[in-house]
Amino acid sequence: MRLLILVGTVTGTAASVAQAIAMEAGASGLSAEVCPMDEATLDVFEQPQTLFLICTSTHGAGDVPDNARRLFDALALEPRFLGQVRYGVLGLGDRAGHGATFCEAALQFDARLSDLGARRVGEVHCLDAAEDPLPEPAGVEWFRAWLPQARAQMP
Repeated sequence: MRLLILVGTVTGTAASVAQAIAMEAGASGLSAEVCPMDEATLDVFEQPQTLFLICTSTHGAGDVPDNARRLFDALALEPRFLGQVRYGVLGLGDRAGHGATFCEAALQFDARLSDLGARRVGEVHCLDAAEDPLPEPAGVEWFRAWLPQARAQMP
């Protein structure tokens, strides 16, 4: 099984969290790759035996990061059935500063993937900058708990 972490980021924090998770995945026996969303097309979801992790921050007033916009929009403009896709979602945000839109980009990605038939593993997990000032260890801790669920749901 392979893990592909698709990253939406503005400041680079989500990319740092994704790299930490990829290292942990490697230590757990998975082949893991981090892919910035601006380097991905919808064809990325056609990879067999691949578990996907959406790792994204939220920008502005609940917006998807600029580097994730093309992939996010393609999910609506070029819809295709994604029933073979198993994915998790890890959002990064700041509840104190942006409570109404906290992790909104992660929730939007989840909704779009779900609408196309993809199946989420576990719940959407949101890291709060106020509660987790070191998001990399918090992301790895979440990943360790999430991975057994993901393995159990892979065909």
